[in-house]
Amino acid sequence: MSAADILPRDIGKARLVGRVWSKQMGGPCPVFLRQGQLYDASSVACTLSALLERSDLLKQFDQNRDLPALGSVQDFLDGSAGELLAPLDLQAVKAAGVTFADSMLERVIEEQAKGDPSQAQAIRAKLAPVLGDNLRGLVAGSEQAQQVKALLQDMGLWSQYLEVGIGPDAEIFTKAQPMSSVGCGATIGIHPGSHWNNPEPEVVLAITSDGRIVGATLGNDVNLRDFEGRSALLLSKAKDNNASCAIGPFIRLLDDEFTLAALGQLEVSLDVRGTDGFHMQGVSPMSAISRTPRDLADQLLNRCHQYPDGAVLFLGTMFAPTKDRRGEGQGFTHEVGDRVSISSPALGQLVNWVDTSDACPEWTFGVGALMRNLAERGLLTPKA
Repeated sequence: MSAADILPRDIGKARLVGRVWSKQMGGPCPVFLRQGQLYDASSVACTLSALLERSDLLKQFDQNRDLPALGSVQDFLDGSAGELLAPLDLQAVKAAGVTFADSMLERVIEEQAKGDPSQAQAIRAKLAPVLGDNLRGLVAGSEQAQQVKALLQDMGLWSQYLEVGIGPDAEIFTKAQPMSSVGCGATIGIHPGSHWNNPEPEVVLAITSDGRIVGATLGNDVNLRDFEGRSALLLSKAKDNNASCAIGPFIRLLDDEFTLAALGQLEVSLDVRGTDGFHMQGVSPMSAISRTPRDLADQLLNRCHQYPDGAVLFLGTMFAPTKDRRGEGQGFTHEVGDRVSISSPALGQLVNWVDTSDACPEWTFGVGALMRNLAERGLLTPKA
């Protein structure tokens, strides 16, 4: 990979912040990206969580020119200066499920198939003509959605996934623990006991403790379709495994050029290439989402749910891959060695390689380790 491969197409206009492990500094650093160079923003805020909380963040990005240079993006991609980390640290890692019509249909199929991929094709052929036309274009929680709910109930087709997909209450769940997510260039993990799984390419919001949406990035909410299909109560096991959450490469800050309205019009591409010659790709629009990013952020963080260190929120997947891989009617599943690329012109490209979760590097650097590292580097000393 080169830096040009992973950066936004309009890089000259983008304000990008992120997080790296710096060999020079001996630990993780929040960074500003300017003209291909990464600058240590630890003096502005020693965690990325605290950096995003700053009301003057855009001003700091534009005017604070005295920050230490850590190296180029390429220096971190090739490992000479360190490595790119997921662009978050203390924030909660949350996700919204069932927010697009096509993936909504696939969740119902998983439920009906009870985790058996060989049953999915027949169920899809039965349900798609009925559910697909009814769900596409629906606004969740609307009067029209309630009418469709009544129709599907009369047909005996109602599901818990349709309830959160078009009902008034969104599905918001914990995807991963703070600091457990991997960044661009890392391996992503599939549970070794899973035989039906897929990437979930998503737009991810960066949200402050007071509910402000301050930026966005890309994410892969790796999912185990067989686990969740057997029982929705296995959601945590289907979602939260070692290295099963990838986020990056950088957070693009909202500003006059990149607005919340512009975010709602993004297109996200998925490209999967296997060592077996398998290739799958597709493009989907954010405009097809059934709930607005603002609505999902408000359902995450409100008077009933606080996140003092902020949160990142996956907005739901637009893809539910069905292309056969292991045989006719078997649908898609990952193989070790797959290269997964999730991209959008305004956000860049998140690239990862698939392995089993037990073979991926263990997550050992938690909040306690971060605090010790920051203290050793003198970054927790109160400023005069």
